[in-house]
Amino acid sequence: MHTQSPAPSAPSVSERTHASIPVVSLRDYVTGSEDTRARFVQVFGDALAEFGFVSVKDHGIDPARIRDAYAQIARFFALPTPEKKKSFIEGSGGNRGYVAFGAEHAKNRKVGDLKEFFHVGRDLPALGPGGANAFPSAVPEFEPSTRTLFTDLERTAGTLLEALAIYFQAPTDTFTKMIAGGNSILRLIHYPPLKDGFIPGGVRAAEHEDINLLTLLCESTSAGLEILTRDGRWLAVEAPPGHIVVDSGDMMQLITNGRLPSTTHRVVNPPSEAEDVVRYSMPFFVHPYPTCPLAPLPFCVSDEQPAKYDATTAQGFLEKRLRELGLL
Repeated sequence: MHTQSPAPSAPSVSERTHASIPVVSLRDYVTGSEDTRARFVQVFGDALAEFGFVSVKDHGIDPARIRDAYAQIARFFALPTPEKKKSFIEGSGGNRGYVAFGAEHAKNRKVGDLKEFFHVGRDLPALGPGGANAFPSAVPEFEPSTRTLFTDLERTAGTLLEALAIYFQAPTDTFTKMIAGGNSILRLIHYPPLKDGFIPGGVRAAEHEDINLLTLLCESTSAGLEILTRDGRWLAVEAPPGHIVVDSGDMMQLITNGRLPSTTHRVVNPPSEAEDVVRYSMPFFVHPYPTCPLAPLPFCVSDEQPAKYDATTAQGFLEKRLRELGLL
C-alpha cells in the first residue's frame, strides 16, 4: 500500500490576459435566442478560420474541477522520477501514461522540448498499449480527478463541434459522430523552471501545429503561449481565468479542405530569471475514433476548391505524426 506525501500547493492561475483573439460565450449558444445562437456560430467559426484560436467563456465546467486537477498533477510531477516512470507505457507511442522530460520534439526538430507530461484517455483495448491508461498509485486522487475533467471537456467539445457543423450548414452530428468513442487525450504538462531542467537549444514547446480536430486549453498557471498570426506575427495568448482557449488542428484542416487551417503556436522560455517559474498546462486534444475515415468533406470541396489532402484514417494520421515527434 502506498502512502501519499504532502501535496505541493496548487498552482495559482495566471491573471495575464490578452484581448487579441475573439471571445465568445458558450452560454449564448446553449441557452441563447435564435439570433444569439446564430451570432455565436458565426463568430466562433470565423475566429477559427481567421486566427485558428478563440477564447470561450461561460463553458459550464466548474472552476473547482480545473483547480483540483492542477493540484493532482502537481502532486504527481513532484514525485521522484523512478516513481513517475512506473506510469510509462512501453509501446504506447506516448499516447497514454507518462512521457519523460525532453522525450518529445516538434516536427522537423531534433532537440527535445523542455517539458514532461502525462496522457489520460478513454480506455481503448483494441489499440493495445496505446489505448491503456496507467494511473499513478502514489497519487490516488489523480485518476478520478483527471477522468472527471476529461468527461467535462469532451462534453464541451461536442457542443462546440455541433456549432461548427451549423457554421458549415451541415448536419449537426457531422463532427460529433467522429468523436463518439474517440481517442481524445487530456495532456497534463509540467514545464520545470529552466534552472531545474534545460537542454541546450531547447524551448518549452517549439513551434508546432496540433494533430487533432480541436484543442481545448484550460487556463495555464503562467504565461508563455504564443500563436503565429496569418500575417506572420507572434501573438501572446493566454486563457483568462474562467476561459478555455480553443484551436483547430491538422485533422480539422484536412477534413475542411483547409477552410479551418491549423495554426502554428509555441510555448516560449521565460524571458527573465524572475519569471523562470514552474508552468503547468492542460490541453484537451479532441480526436476521432481510431478507424474514422479522414478526407475532405464534400461540402468543403468544389471545382474552384478541389480536394487538397489524401484520405486516411484517424489512427493512421496519428501514428504518422507520433513518428515525426519521436514518440513512436
